[in-house]
Amino acid sequence: MKHIHLENSWVIKAPLDEVFKIITDFENLPKYFPKVAESVVITKREGNNLEIEAQVKSFGKTFPVNMKTKILPQRGFISDNQSLKFGTSGHEELLLENVEGGTKINYVYEVDIHKKWLRIIAKPLIGLFTMKVWEKAVVDELRKILEK
Repeated sequence: MKHIHLENSWVIKAPLDEVFKIITDFENLPKYFPKVAESVVITKREGNNLEIEAQVKSFGKTFPVNMKTKILPQRGFISDNQSLKFGTSGHEELLLENVEGGTKINYVYEVDIHKKWLRIIAKPLIGLFTMKVWEKAVVDELRKILEK
């Protein structure tokens, strides 16, 4: 299977503007989320549109990802990401909404795997573990930072 759909949502007990401020502070993602990002460099910025070169971490490996990201003020961001090293591309959406008791994070990631050999192992690994790992590395860290 070439295409994988990942989706989940979580509630953070913090105001939306505080969650938004951290989740869209791309240059500081390695500080906030060291299990996910090693480095992030914004190479181009035109208003809310960013081009980013990132070194990301996944499954114990660090690899480069190029991101074309649009910040949606007070709503989150959408991003088209590409990793030439792993032969994957994806469309990511992290959208925030006010809910009673805090902010709901709605996360969707559509991943396309272009290398045939990687598809064999990627579907079970990505499908079973990615959202759990992402929750621990991002959502749990947000909770530590914002839920006081």
